[in-house]
Amino acid sequence: MQGNDEHAKARPNAIDAGVLERIKAVVGPKGYTMDPAEIAPHCQSWRDNWHGWVPMVVKPANVDEVAAVVAICAESGTPIVPQGGNTGLTGGGQPHAGGSEIIVSTSRMNKVREIDTLNNTMTVEAGCILADLQAAAADADRLFPLSLAAEGSCQIGGNLSTNAGGTQVLRYGNARNLVLGLEVVLPDGRVWQGLRGLRKDNTGYDLKQLFVGAEGTLGMITAAVLTLFPRPTEVQTALVAVPDPKAALSLLSRATETVGEQVTAFELIQRRAIDFVLRHIPDVSDPLAETYPWYVLMEISGQGAPDSLRTAVETILTEALEGEEVLDAVLAANQAQGQALWKIRESIPEAQNHEGHSVKHDVSVPLSRIAEFIERADLALAAVYPGVRGVAFGHIGDGNIHYNPAQPPDGDGAAFAAEYGAINRIVHDLITELNGSISAEHGLGRLRREEARRYKSSVEMDLMRTVKTALDPDNIMNPGKVV
Repeated sequence: MQGNDEHAKARPNAIDAGVLERIKAVVGPKGYTMDPAEIAPHCQSWRDNWHGWVPMVVKPANVDEVAAVVAICAESGTPIVPQGGNTGLTGGGQPHAGGSEIIVSTSRMNKVREIDTLNNTMTVEAGCILADLQAAAADADRLFPLSLAAEGSCQIGGNLSTNAGGTQVLRYGNARNLVLGLEVVLPDGRVWQGLRGLRKDNTGYDLKQLFVGAEGTLGMITAAVLTLFPRPTEVQTALVAVPDPKAALSLLSRATETVGEQVTAFELIQRRAIDFVLRHIPDVSDPLAETYPWYVLMEISGQGAPDSLRTAVETILTEALEGEEVLDAVLAANQAQGQALWKIRESIPEAQNHEGHSVKHDVSVPLSRIAEFIERADLALAAVYPGVRGVAFGHIGDGNIHYNPAQPPDGDGAAFAAEYGAINRIVHDLITELNGSISAEHGLGRLRREEARRYKSSVEMDLMRTVKTALDPDNIMNPGKVV
């Protein structure tokens, strides 16, 4: 499995002791650890077995301390791995194994600096937990809509650095659509103060977008101005059985034509994924009496009175039933039932872990090609790997599918895992043919870095390298990631 060759059995330290002492003096005794037991969790990913080692994890308390630490590292040529909640999925937040890097964690930088309800913005530090920001917005009667499975532990700096997606991209966009301004420590230790809560600023390059999605390779985000929205007062949630992904897309079209941008989430779920959840996750029941090949979890929300959207949703489903786009449906009667439906969707990754090895893909294609992609990918893999179990689910409303073929139920997991590269090649070649992306929301990190060189044009790669060299000529910011 990727990353095994970097498992740090020893604990090397390739950094001059004087450099570490200077960093200690900047951040004080609460701002660093050299305890191997405390360092270890920072050096290992929670999925996909990425390992590494650093002699020190630094935890600055504010942007001035970050800037001072980065300046020391720039002067001494010490590479930095910026790290938030360490919930990434592509190895972008883990160090290498040689002990020549330090991790700079934003965990102590967790203040909400300001909430401006007239401007509908929130200025926050990079170490704020995403769920805490959602709660802070709600306390101000506002919505911060970024929502994903790791929201209880991921940090907003990491969310922005990876351009996180999640379940509400269809309505509100990715992380880059939710940020108006940034505060960034550059690779030489200077601070770019770009914390402006402006919707319009046409004074040159939109510099913040260089750092959103850059995975810490161009600088370290230390604070951000985020966009807030009116908090929905009416939410309708339905689990809808459909015959195939093509019918799901027809339902999406019907829903958006009826209620427009009030379609907040639209998640495609293959039946096999639900079976996995029912087998392995407690306190989950099948919402429909019959089983069907595909499902859609649809959420429609707005500002009206309670149940003011229910008639519209019922109309959408009734017309879709008559048009044979829908086979059956359950419409949540209250918030608790809606949460129970969401639990099915959110439990799929955990449930799949109990079914042996699977090869996980985070891909996107134009909406009009989703059904074609799933059908062709299933056929191509079945021809090479008889008995492979297709598992597809995800944010079909924005074209993002988590396509995770699982080993045959009686197959050899290790043998299937050994086919990781070959399976990736089949899936990603098809994705490229359909004008899609091999990483829709998880980023490149180390996992997809070399694949990006295969699938991106030479012009794209040259532009990315040029930007990296211009901002970080000594390659000290998260080296070996993305480019």
